[in-house]
Amino acid sequence: MAVRTGFARIDWRDWRDWRSWPATVARLWRSSLQFRTVTITVALSGFAIALVGVYVSVSVGNDLFQSRLGQVELDSNRATSAAQGILDASDASDRVQVQSLLGSARSSISAASSSRLIAVFRVPGQDPSTAAPQDFSTFGESTSVISDELRGSVQGEPGRQFWQSVTLATDDGGEVPGIVVGSQLTVPVAGRYELYIGYNLGEAEATLFFVQRTLLFAGLILILLIGAVTWIVVRFVVTPIRVAAETSQRLASGDLGVRIPEKGADVIATLAKSFNGMADSLQSQIRELADLSEVQQRFVSDVSHELRTPLTTIRLAGDLLYDQRATFPPATGRTAELLHTQVERFELLLSDLLEISKYDAGSVDLETEPTNLVHLAEDAIDGLRSLGDSKGSRLTLVAPGGHLDAEVDPRRIRRIMHNLIGNAIEHGEGKPIVVSVDSNATAVALSVRDYGLGMSQADIGHVFDRFWRADPSRKRTIGGTGLGLSIALEDAAVHGGWLQVWSSPGKGSCFRLTLPRTAHGTLTASPSPLPPEDAGIDTLDTAAARIVTGGHHA
Repeated sequence: MAVRTGFARIDWRDWRDWRSWPATVARLWRSSLQFRTVTITVALSGFAIALVGVYVSVSVGNDLFQSRLGQVELDSNRATSAAQGILDASDASDRVQVQSLLGSARSSISAASSSRLIAVFRVPGQDPSTAAPQDFSTFGESTSVISDELRGSVQGEPGRQFWQSVTLATDDGGEVPGIVVGSQLTVPVAGRYELYIGYNLGEAEATLFFVQRTLLFAGLILILLIGAVTWIVVRFVVTPIRVAAETSQRLASGDLGVRIPEKGADVIATLAKSFNGMADSLQSQIRELADLSEVQQRFVSDVSHELRTPLTTIRLAGDLLYDQRATFPPATGRTAELLHTQVERFELLLSDLLEISKYDAGSVDLETEPTNLVHLAEDAIDGLRSLGDSKGSRLTLVAPGGHLDAEVDPRRIRRIMHNLIGNAIEHGEGKPIVVSVDSNATAVALSVRDYGLGMSQADIGHVFDRFWRADPSRKRTIGGTGLGLSIALEDAAVHGGWLQVWSSPGKGSCFRLTLPRTAHGTLTASPSPLPPEDAGIDTLDTAAARIVTGGHHA
């Protein structure tokens, strides 16, 4: 079950496996501005609330302890004074009387201090006395909490009162915080005694726990409220931004009529008005450019068609003069040859212009059929072999795995091959030219490798531009129009293929055509390497060479 939330589209199946939680949260963090804002706000608010809660808890705990300590010292002092008063007013002289007197003092201490934890020890170092009563304690298992440090302080300063924080054992085996207060009593006949009174701070601890639980609960509720409020507020802000982002994506994809709804008069409404105004301006300019492009395409197409009729007449007349050039004077014969050559070039230029106009108008139809690229490459090499021999370039075909058919338009693929091989002959500097055909399960690739001068970094980026030539002053054997590679690129693209080039100064060039084996196949990789294996450089060494796909870096 999928739920549409303010963060993103979440499939709850992703949350069933706890191992996918980190990836899901990371995806939400990257994709949702609202999720990031709420998360950061809640985290910072939680941190601030935690700091305040700790401060309040510590402050309350200290205040409770100090308050209870003051009360304990007051009660202990009052109990000690009352007991000492009873002892001072007595004239007991024997052991039984002193023992009874000390029991009365203990009862007075318990009543005055509201504590049943009382311990009385005779101060060490005094002379033995038969009238001195024995030590006693009601601390039970908590007697060990009366530390030696506390006893030493009480024994050393008889007129002062000392206290110490301890942990007391309860009847049910638990533990509670407490305070032990120590002082001295003077017992008639028996001498000096240490008095220790224990106070249970369980109620103060319970109060502190209650305050802490209240703070924790209130903090959690506050964090949830802050998160909810932040989510609502951010939703009001993010929703228009999301609408603007979706609208811009639709606008970029070609839906020029989409607009952002304009509501209110705030900053978001101003943004919507500005965006819509920009969209209107872009739509108007794109329409103008489209109209201009359509007029230009129609003009090129019409002119090309209109020129065909007079060109046919000129061609017939030129052919007639060319066939009879031997009967003319030498100068007239040479003129007839030039006329014949230029008319052929003019006719080729018109054909290329018509082909370009079809691509610009989007009216190209493929006539695909199962075709073996090796056979096409053999035909193209045979047709250009005489030209290669005249330039001193030996043409070689290598087909390690290219004997697989592909659904292509053979006329257009043949035109691409003729153009690539012809260019390699023109710029190969009389060196060998290797045509390679290779294939895999999904693609077929043809590479044309020459070992000429190569192209400079400035030239390689324009290799597929219309009417561009690497060296305009260079004498051309083939009367090209400057549109060959542009048309070859369009032919490759209409097949869903790639036409790429690698070139490096001094190491030659390599053009690679990659085509899917099926009519509507998708390319993911090419069977043929680029740069070529004999380039002698690293594939990523862009300082020495560059790979360009359709005029863009790849």
